[in-house]
Amino acid sequence: MRNEEMLLIPGPTPVVDSIYDAMSSETRGHTDSRFVAIYKHAIEQTRELLKTDGEVFVISGSGTVAMEMALVNTVAAGERLLIISHGYFGDRFIKLAKAFGIEIDVLQAEWGQQVASEEVEKKLGEHTYKAVTVTHADTSTGVAADLDCLVPLIKKHGALVIVDGVCATAALEEDMSKEYGSPEYKIDIVLTGSQKAIGVPPGLAIVAFNQTALKAREALGHVPAYYCDIHNWIPIMQNPANYFATPPVNLIYAYEEGIKLVLAEGMDERIMRHAAFGRAVRTALREYGMTPLASEEVAASTLSCILYPEGLNDTEFRAALAQKGIIVAGALAHLAGKAFRIGHMGNTTEDMLAGAIRAIGEVLNDMGYEVEIDKAVLRFTEEVSVTNQ
Repeated sequence: MRNEEMLLIPGPTPVVDSIYDAMSSETRGHTDSRFVAIYKHAIEQTRELLKTDGEVFVISGSGTVAMEMALVNTVAAGERLLIISHGYFGDRFIKLAKAFGIEIDVLQAEWGQQVASEEVEKKLGEHTYKAVTVTHADTSTGVAADLDCLVPLIKKHGALVIVDGVCATAALEEDMSKEYGSPEYKIDIVLTGSQKAIGVPPGLAIVAFNQTALKAREALGHVPAYYCDIHNWIPIMQNPANYFATPPVNLIYAYEEGIKLVLAEGMDERIMRHAAFGRAVRTALREYGMTPLASEEVAASTLSCILYPEGLNDTEFRAALAQKGIIVAGALAHLAGKAFRIGHMGNTTEDMLAGAIRAIGEVLNDMGYEVEIDKAVLRFTEEVSVTNQ
């Protein structure tokens, strides 16, 4: 990669040369047949990745736009939404829903933990919910939701399952054709962005609706949206030569290449690779006296939130690490200054992450913490090898 720094934040993530090359191709008109063919292929590849029987939408926007599109096209004002939150970004659905007059209930886990299935079962029995949102991997806590547990619970109660895959898609399983115990028990909507495990620069909102979710949109009639109304986008997704709003031509070039790389590696291999990287990073950092916020049982394979040892200065640590070309993110909300977040997803490699473990150890030693760097790096490589077997 020709990146000068290792961008190991929870997104954006490192971009490989072939994606940069695609993005730097000549800008063409958005109705040019050559661009239309690329856009169409990107849409087809997205459908292949998520295995939906409905429609996919690849449009300009952030993950927040994707969240809004998922909600506004399925849940009307006055209808009830259950939000299962494992951190800051699960909570974002609260403000989104309130903006559209949607009635909400929220199940919030203690940061670093999952919402208990018993709580979900109890809440689903108390009201009739139109939909339930689940953040697959919360970027603030590094906690992953257990879809194998949650999807059948939700579908048993007749609600739509909306999965926020912003920090999970292309790294964790999000197979919309998968039956969770019954032919009717499937994920209804997956929403995501381009800049995390897919490994493309930010700027695309990606949403997939299955047939059940599309029927929910039809039943709503009018929705309080224009840009985010999927009725305006379906003709474009079915034939990108049509026009509604100008697509980001060069970013679509990059995305088409990024999804091509994802599919070439294969989802089984990517799931295994991300699981190995996540576990190995957390194992190595424990050797430095750093504690992952989430236990291994609930930890996401795409990023980790790591608690500092006593007395370590967050600003100094991350600044010194940046001087070595390793960029990690600070923690959010009440964990700000007490932890950092490290991404290990998308186009990151074993060598990159091993180098980051070594650099973190060097910074800790420079700051007066005596750590064994070679031991931590060895633990990283051993764990990658064991998990991949």
